[in-house]
Amino acid sequence: MPRPKKHLRKNMENKYYNEAIIGNKNMIATFTSKGEMQRIYFPNKDSRQYIDFFHTGVKINNSDLIYLHDDVNNVYKQYYDTDTNILNTEITNTYFNLKVVQTDYIMIKENVLVKKYIFLNDGKIDLNTTFYIHSELLSDYNNQVGCKIVDGGMMQYAHDFSFCCFAKGHKLSSHQINGSKDTIGRGEIVDKDYIGMSKDASICYELGTIKPQEKKTLEICVVISENQNISAMEAEIERVKKIDLHKEFNNTKMYWRKYVKSHNGLNLKEPENSYEEKIYNIYRRSILLFPLLTNPETGGMIASPEIDENFTRCGRYAYCWTRDAVFMTKALDILKMEKETEKFYKVFCKKTQSKNGMWEQRFYTDGSLAPCWGYQVDETASVVYGVYEHYKYTKSEKFLKDNLSMCEKAIEFLKRYVEDWLNIEGKDEHDKDIVKQEIEESSNKKGHKYHVSYDIWEMCEGIHLYSLASIYAAFDCIMKIYKVLGSKTSDFENNRLKEEKIVKNEKELEKLQAEIKKYINENLYDEEKKSYVRNPEDKKMDISIVGAVTPFNVFKAKEKKVINTIERINLSIRTYTGGYQRFEQDHYMNGNPWPIANLWMTLYYLETGEKKKAKETFDFVVKTAGKHNFLGEQIDNNTLKPNWVLGLGWSHAMFVIVLEKLYGKN
Repeated sequence: MPRPKKHLRKNMENKYYNEAIIGNKNMIATFTSKGEMQRIYFPNKDSRQYIDFFHTGVKINNSDLIYLHDDVNNVYKQYYDTDTNILNTEITNTYFNLKVVQTDYIMIKENVLVKKYIFLNDGKIDLNTTFYIHSELLSDYNNQVGCKIVDGGMMQYAHDFSFCCFAKGHKLSSHQINGSKDTIGRGEIVDKDYIGMSKDASICYELGTIKPQEKKTLEICVVISENQNISAMEAEIERVKKIDLHKEFNNTKMYWRKYVKSHNGLNLKEPENSYEEKIYNIYRRSILLFPLLTNPETGGMIASPEIDENFTRCGRYAYCWTRDAVFMTKALDILKMEKETEKFYKVFCKKTQSKNGMWEQRFYTDGSLAPCWGYQVDETASVVYGVYEHYKYTKSEKFLKDNLSMCEKAIEFLKRYVEDWLNIEGKDEHDKDIVKQEIEESSNKKGHKYHVSYDIWEMCEGIHLYSLASIYAAFDCIMKIYKVLGSKTSDFENNRLKEEKIVKNEKELEKLQAEIKKYINENLYDEEKKSYVRNPEDKKMDISIVGAVTPFNVFKAKEKKVINTIERINLSIRTYTGGYQRFEQDHYMNGNPWPIANLWMTLYYLETGEKKKAKETFDFVVKTAGKHNFLGEQIDNNTLKPNWVLGLGWSHAMFVIVLEKLYGKN
């Protein structure tokens, strides 16, 4: 996950918690627990976020503006329609006894976000009600935002996009483009101009008098598209206005419920008690989350919807790390999403692999290189591991053949990397001369050809046990791939893969595996602590050490040194609540427990057959899930609630992986 970054110039309001997420294949939007839309991404889940804020409110009788997301007299209740990505927020203003049910969803076949409002006067006096929208888009010097009032709403636009919000069946009663911030609080907006250069603007709709126990409905559509010619944009607004929203709501609901049902890969049965119900709900929310994180064209997956655009606490999250995605694709396979997994490897990974065989730290989901701050060798090793893991589910030899060349390039890079950093002489004299020459010509002052790797947490550079374990597993997986395809070398007559090269590669890889294991035992086992440590420098205990057992199988779970290490982990990074930190003296976001750390320990205890301990570590994750059953990156040790990055794909993936171990395919 992204490491902490220094504060940069403020570009937009800091909004750290995405309490709820909705979306379709091309668009996602995130919300607070009070129903405020914080972000909306289109056409990919990571490439462009449009709004600085999107506020809604009501003016009742002679009141000032009552913001729906923020008023001292508002009481909130929020929930999803069962087994859907349709979000409901009930807002009750206790002063006027006005109940507002706000329903947010994104259509399945149209990239349109619908905000439906039902207003119920639950009091005894008439309520003369006006509904307001105040929207500010992100704007910069090279792509400034303006606004144009259109029939029934407003179109905010820049050079290459337009952001339109308008009501279906309601006309505007007033608007203000310039100076809206000065008057919106009083619910007073008026402007003679129909077009202006302000990045924020306000519009309102007269709902009229709502009598006691009377209901009124307002439906707002949000459409994002390229900034086309004005007639085309106006035509698009009119087209969307003609869509039957009631029908689209039902289609959206049916689509997601069918999606959950068809992707119940573990065939989990209906729960019989509250504990099972909580597990079942997290499981179903995981199924609903993964498509919201995935680029349907490339298979690339963001780690999580964005939470910190200003880099105030981290390096941001809405990018694709191949390592995170490999864990997620394993979960996808469990959930019968094999096609999505194949697309990740056959499209995204091939598109993002460097010429030398490695993968950089992170990418946009369309395959473009994202901002990075260093190299992580486990990103490369994880892909090879993931390819074989997918084969284990599908038994598709064609999939292995299609990705063989990509894996071989990665393995060649990893071989050179290990030989360089562990000072292993594994090549013949001619090859060694070439490597020596490359190293001598390298600008690396440490005398290494390849850049030093960050650890899994992207905080420490050096040689790390987790990184070595991932490489060990990658070598093991390519040999298993050879075993599957090796007897069919006639299929590769025009390929450089030959039987004799397979044999040679296997011998070389086995030697390198032995060297890796030797290095770990000689340099990464602390005799004083009687345990493995994460690296030779700081020798800290780290949950990622467990990766050498599961999933990478360098060591067996019941080996004495491993058992000693687990005891040391429990002494050093298990907190009083039963949650596990990532490592000793972890200060990122106050050093809280991470669900993935607990799930890692659960997997370990399932390997050893210690079911009681497995349940204890697993239960911590179950009881600390968010109110919508999203799993966070971290858990506040005091409140036992998620406190950073809700809807983390890695956490949900590990949860599904653990469920498979616990329940299997019923």
